[in-house]
Amino acid sequence: MGESSLVVGAGVIGSRVAGMLAERGDRVGVVSRHGSAPGELPGITRVAADAADAGAMARLAEGVAVIYNCVNPPYHRWPADWPPIAASVLAAAERSGAVLVTLSNLYGYGPSGPGGYDGDHPMTEATPLAAAGRKGRVRARVWQDALAAHRAGRVRVAEVRAGDFIGPGAQSAMGERIVRHVRQGKKVSVLGRADRPHTWSFTDDVARMLVTAGTDPRAWGRAWHVPSNEPLSQRQVIDDFARAAGVGQVRVGEIPSVVLRGMGLVWPLMRELRETEYQFRDDFVMDSSAAQAAFDLKPAPWEEIVAETVRPR
Repeated sequence: MGESSLVVGAGVIGSRVAGMLAERGDRVGVVSRHGSAPGELPGITRVAADAADAGAMARLAEGVAVIYNCVNPPYHRWPADWPPIAASVLAAAERSGAVLVTLSNLYGYGPSGPGGYDGDHPMTEATPLAAAGRKGRVRARVWQDALAAHRAGRVRVAEVRAGDFIGPGAQSAMGERIVRHVRQGKKVSVLGRADRPHTWSFTDDVARMLVTAGTDPRAWGRAWHVPSNEPLSQRQVIDDFARAAGVGQVRVGEIPSVVLRGMGLVWPLMRELRETEYQFRDDFVMDSSAAQAAFDLKPAPWEEIVAETVRPR
């Protein structure tokens, strides 16, 4: 029997992490508000709890070797929900002695400009966290608080940063909405500009990097980028989806900024997307060579990712 792990969050990534850990023989608890979790593998226990409840998290973390924080609050509630969730899970890791690995993204680097991502070179883990928007600042603060606790010797932590998700069930710019339209050969509309290079992270590669960060001491005390393929524009990804789906070329339109602003007046999600529109308006490229070299990890072949993503279910 392997170690005991706690996965907080039962979304696409949390569920995949739990599955990988169970396949290794670990005993896995998966925490979600409603107690949902993958149940097809032995060793996985569903737990209903609020990740922001510090007492509940402390009890659940007792005897656990690694905590994987894969929570994803509603997009428009990140600034309100992330601080108490992160503080609760961090405190649980400190109290139990568990390693804490947090799933994150590239928002903390902010848009290209002075002091942060320069736009001319890929983002690395050393790129300053210079986010200007609310969501980027809160994600940066989550890591800064965890790293401070690590450096103080109170806990062992790592953070795994992914590009936009791609893969079955992914809720992202190239997620189910786009895939569903492509399968039907329908025109799709994308945020920002359709032809700017962008990094995409396959959901299985994200989960694999999280498991690695939790089980390899060399990963602790820093952030890591998910091993990901070379950047592709939204148009290139959609063209690849269409070829794999056998539907011919699909027309790609761009949602103008003025339309996005208008939609944001009545649709909270679109209002929030205005803050991160720069990620699709400009080049948004991540360098994942550090994790690939340190852990001998490679991203899944792009053709396999595309085929798996568009395969009907």
